[in-house]
Amino acid sequence: MEPPSAPPHRGHIPCQGLLLAVSLSTFWNTLTTAQLTIESVPTNAAEGKDVLLLVHNLPGNLAAYGWYKGDRVDPDQQIALHVIERLEIIPGPLYSGRERMYPNGSLLLQKVTQEDTGYYTLQVINKNFHSEVGTGQLCIYKPVAQPSIQASNITVTEQKDVVVLTCLTNDTGISIQWFFYNQSLRLTERMKLSHENHTLTIDPITREDAGDYQCEVSNPVTSIKSDFITLAVSSEKNTTGLPVRAIACIVIGVLVGVVLVAALGYFLFLTRTSSCDLSWHPSQTSLTFTRTRGQPDLTEHRPPASSPGRGSSSSSASPAPLPGSRTVIPIYQELLHPHANTYCQINHKADVAS
Repeated sequence: MEPPSAPPHRGHIPCQGLLLAVSLSTFWNTLTTAQLTIESVPTNAAEGKDVLLLVHNLPGNLAAYGWYKGDRVDPDQQIALHVIERLEIIPGPLYSGRERMYPNGSLLLQKVTQEDTGYYTLQVINKNFHSEVGTGQLCIYKPVAQPSIQASNITVTEQKDVVVLTCLTNDTGISIQWFFYNQSLRLTERMKLSHENHTLTIDPITREDAGDYQCEVSNPVTSIKSDFITLAVSSEKNTTGLPVRAIACIVIGVLVGVVLVAALGYFLFLTRTSSCDLSWHPSQTSLTFTRTRGQPDLTEHRPPASSPGRGSSSSSASPAPLPGSRTVIPIYQELLHPHANTYCQINHKADVAS
């Protein structure tokens, strides 16, 4: 708004009185032109922004027009008066320095605040002293602050517990909406919203309800969501949180592993016990042990016994006599039914050394 050419003084009072008188004369001189209207641009304004009160259907041949705060013409609520012929703007009692008036009758409010909310009235006067009055409304909204969510419990048991989520905000004149996994929440028969959607109740809770929740507060100019809050839902029968099928698979896997380990141990035992082959004949004087899988044969040879008084054993072709009956029978029976583990442990070197 252009600064006034001079501070208000008594010389301007008759002009204001004239406006009032002309306003009263409208009871006797009704204008036949289109109705004067006022539009707020934008319709809903955010605090700190500029708002234009745009005038439509302004009559022609104007002499002056004035703006008032409120829904009627009140000199004590006058913002400013524009005298067209003198190109003069006269501040009123409610002039703040943030107002600017245009030739088409519109009023610009700069950096609006919550106190600027309300009705505004425009009075126009033509040169024939006819006047017309139009009223418009201005709504100023404060940007909303980020809300938060308070939960009665975030770790619950399905089909047993009840969860209450509350959207906490200090803003007024707002709307609240709930989101699940960043999507608009679809209410089920187990969900209930309180008045104005401040509280969301889920009764009873199920595993389908586990996940991330948000609430959003908004007014006609701004909106903002809360941070995520996550509900963890467990089964009463399964406190570990694992599905029953997963537990069954784990148990079966352990049992199969035990069976495989037992089978492998038994196979190794059979392989070890069959790795030694023993051969002996009663007419032989030696024991032969043959180890399978390509290992060298180990043969134990006993020199023939010498006959008394006949020299060395090399001069006699007859074999040495067999041991007595007390020794032959147990050894023979043992050889007929050998115990493989026992003969695999025989140290033939020790026998030769003895």
